[in-house]
Amino acid sequence: MSDSERKRRSSKSRQTGAPTIADVAALAGVSMMTVSRVINSEPKVRQATRDAVNAAIAQLNYAPNRAARSLAGASQLRLGLLYSNPSEAFLSAFIVGSLEEAGRSDVQIIVQKVEDGEDLAQVAERMVAGGIHGVILPPPLNEAMEVLSVLRKANMPTVAVTTAEPHEGIATIMIDDRSAAREMTRHLIDLGHRRVGFILGHPDLSASGARLEGYREALVEAGIAFDPALVAQGYFTYRSGLDAAEELLSLEEQPSAIFASNDDMAAATVAIAHRRGLDVPGDLTVCGFDDVALATTIWPELTTIQQPIVEMSRRAVELLVTMLRNKRKGEIGDQRIEIEYKLVRRQSDAAPRRRPVLRPSLGN
Repeated sequence: MSDSERKRRSSKSRQTGAPTIADVAALAGVSMMTVSRVINSEPKVRQATRDAVNAAIAQLNYAPNRAARSLAGASQLRLGLLYSNPSEAFLSAFIVGSLEEAGRSDVQIIVQKVEDGEDLAQVAERMVAGGIHGVILPPPLNEAMEVLSVLRKANMPTVAVTTAEPHEGIATIMIDDRSAAREMTRHLIDLGHRRVGFILGHPDLSASGARLEGYREALVEAGIAFDPALVAQGYFTYRSGLDAAEELLSLEEQPSAIFASNDDMAAATVAIAHRRGLDVPGDLTVCGFDDVALATTIWPELTTIQQPIVEMSRRAVELLVTMLRNKRKGEIGDQRIEIEYKLVRRQSDAAPRRRPVLRPSLGN
């Protein structure tokens, strides 16, 4: 990078607000990871590089996170966990698994929430600057390109969890979402349902598309024509589940079963069914996906796909720790671990209720 380009970026940074670690890296002509190492007084940084970074910090008046710097002398590995998941039930299970494995592995988990409206790239840059050694990304940040781009540039070992499609240089812990959705849809068809409604997950996540594919494949296998009217858009939130269920149950010919892409939206579907005076599962079968605590705290308890969220988050921590301690950071991005799912039957599914057949009176 030329001196004029660095000066231009430095001037732009001062005009647009507080400088970031990316600005320091650009001005010094190094990576963000190198800046992080200098900030945290890590060894194996050439003195000339250290001087260039410190000069850029002084020129930009960059103020690194002091709390993060105080951790620099700690012997534990420090793993960052970035989250913005709208499902509290999913997030709770994910954090529990991460913390449990962190305790067993004697590592520190630094949990960072991304608030609505925050610049994703800047949040990722701050985490990198905090002196962490690796990052775990639950959905939806597991596929946020702004975050992934920052972590790749920083050469930060990263594990994305529940990603249906791999990303270059990013390790993946996942289940086979398509097969799971196909199995659930087959289960509903085997019960006798022919009009099966489906509530999509967030359109930006690959898992949503994979689950829709599984649903469609099961219909085709059973010789049932795919009906777009039976698919409603959701966003993995309870609120979106309410709207999607209203849409499906307002059809002139209602579905006899609804398969929602997560338990939050399935629970919302049960609520709408009850509000409409429908019995679940007598009048309407409702099934979900994930098997979070919510699935067994509503009535009836949900039939759902058990995605082992706690185990998946544990495996993410375990993978990062193993690779970092064995000095094999470059191999983390080559990992793709598939975890087994399970269809769990509870009280929310049943065969469709048959209408009574009226027979003509034979008289006396």
